[in-house]
Amino acid sequence: MAVISGAPGSRRLRPGRIALHAALAAGGLVMVFPFAWMLLTSFKGAHQMLNAPLDWLPRPWQAGNYPEAFGRLPFARAYWNSFYIAVLTVALTLTTSAMAAYAFARIRFRGSGLLFGLFLATQMVPPQVTVVPLYLMLSGIGWIDSHLALIVPGFVNPFAVFLLRQFIRAVPIELEEAARLDGAGRWTVFWRIVLPNIRPGLGALGIVVFLSSWNAFFFPLIFLNSPELATVPLLVSQFAGQHGAIDYGLTLAASAISIIPMMIAFLVGQRRILNSMAMSGLGGR
Repeated sequence: MAVISGAPGSRRLRPGRIALHAALAAGGLVMVFPFAWMLLTSFKGAHQMLNAPLDWLPRPWQAGNYPEAFGRLPFARAYWNSFYIAVLTVALTLTTSAMAAYAFARIRFRGSGLLFGLFLATQMVPPQVTVVPLYLMLSGIGWIDSHLALIVPGFVNPFAVFLLRQFIRAVPIELEEAARLDGAGRWTVFWRIVLPNIRPGLGALGIVVFLSSWNAFFFPLIFLNSPELATVPLLVSQFAGQHGAIDYGLTLAASAISIIPMMIAFLVGQRRILNSMAMSGLGGR
């Protein structure tokens, strides 16, 4: 049986481990394939889109779909709309979730466990179930066709509270007790002791919330009517011609443009996300 030679502690190449890595590699290829196909097709001309059999590579390569996608619809404005909505949602989510998580982790009161359980149970309710009452509420205060309809409801995030609560519970309580002995109040302990110790969790959560906000399609479709308020996913869905015909070249070029911030955020933060999940107890062993 083959053995990895070298440093002490080298392990045998077991068949099970080889099969596991082969399965993971195959799964990775399956997941990467749609992105590769999207990028390749975005450089094809209209005559190559629906050829039978399919042409895997563009012949010739044409980059004209990208400037045309930017010129046909207000893509730059949609990019700005999605970006600032995502940034505000991240800032508000981190602020409110950190305070709620600290309350659930450190402040004991009657019924706190039941309240936290009910709060987490709201994650089991699909957004399609609550969209009608939410629409009526937002309509009553005049927020329909406004970005406030996406920002304000978006920062109430039970998963964010749960994740940060796990991080806060991992902070040694002795640090907080020492700060209180020095005369620090509840807010000082939270701001100067707790938050600095959960920065990895805040960073990972910020990336996850940003990606979720950037990808949101259902609520912008329901709450936004004006073209100048459209977000990137909503704008990509509008790349259709007359009678419902889809211009695949422009649609895929627009889709490729739309995933650039997501790819950057993931590549920058993937290690932090995985490490934070493991530290919080969500990653398993």
